Amino acid sequence: QAVVDFERLGEHAAAFQGHDVGFCCLGTTRAKAGADGFVRVDRDYVAQAAELARAGGCKHFVLQSSRGANRHSRFLYLRVKGEVENLVQAVGFDRCTILRPAVLLCKRQESRPMEWVAQQFLGVVARVFPTAYSIPVETVARAMVACVVQPGKGKVEVLENGAIHELGKA
Repeated sequence: QAVVDFERLGEHAAAFQGHDVGFCCLGTTRAKAGADGFVRVDRDYVAQAAELARAGGCKHFVLQSSRGANRHSRFLYLRVKGEVENLVQAVGFDRCTILRPAVLLCKRQESRPMEWVAQQFLGVVARVFPTAYSIPVETVARAMVACVVQPGKGKVEVLENGAIHELGKA
């Protein structure tokens, strides 16, 4: 494991050398980092890490994005996720897999009261409609690994929430 300073990511290029596959789940919230900080982390840091990984020999990049990602969205979160998807694809990996999960079900160390309420509600909904509105982070992680060991379906593959659920069961 290498600890890097994302404000000086270029100085850590060696940490990105010699890896066949890159996994990226980097992200923050607007509430935690402000609008500019959110864009810097969720778009700029991710795009720069992808570029360093490609320069270091990475062939397959796996990006966790978000359901509804769209570079033309009026909503900052969805717009930034769409922008970073396009930036990562433009890097030119041999293979790029983008996962667009719905609401992630997980336990967090920091307190996010509204997210906690949403997770409680969606946890109940998930019992009836397991792939509709949410997904456990463990399922996303299993799907990320599974997409690497299974043959791809093209240079760029975008997996929506239902497909992530299926792949996460593999």
